[in-house]
Amino acid sequence: MKHSVSAIYPGSFDPITRGHVDLVQRLSCFFNPLVLLVSTSASKKYLFSLEERLTLARACLKNIKAVKVVSYNGLTVEYAKRSNIKVIIRGVRAVSDFEYELTMAAANKQLFEECETFIAFTRPEYTHLSSQVVKEIASHGGDLSDWIPNPVALALKKKFLKKGNRQR
Repeated sequence: MKHSVSAIYPGSFDPITRGHVDLVQRLSCFFNPLVLLVSTSASKKYLFSLEERLTLARACLKNIKAVKVVSYNGLTVEYAKRSNIKVIIRGVRAVSDFEYELTMAAANKQLFEECETFIAFTRPEYTHLSSQVVKEIASHGGDLSDWIPNPVALALKKKFLKKGNRQR
């Protein structure tokens, strides 16, 4: 008998990148559903609204069957507990990511004993990639075609044209 295990892949996804999409594609083979949890934090300043981030994530992941894109305003571990999901997936690019994720995993375990954190390593071609780097390059009109899906490229172009930034 095949068992279905659910997992959460949380993040702000401001915006979603090819690195995120790659992890979702690889993880969706093991988890059903894989919940991409688009989160908000009062301490972060976002380029895209929550609704825009949800729309972009859904557009970029529409061809991956086992994925569900949702938002939650609160602790990921609380969403996990409320949804009876016992696996949280965290993407790691570098040692600095690992140190942060280790601390978060320990806190989550204390808040929800049954919850396990799984670490998924990015492919080498995406280790330099982050939403922050994408936004910085986009603000200066740089070429991001290898780093972001087309819906994100269009949204970034529109966003920076609206802000009056000149694209080169």
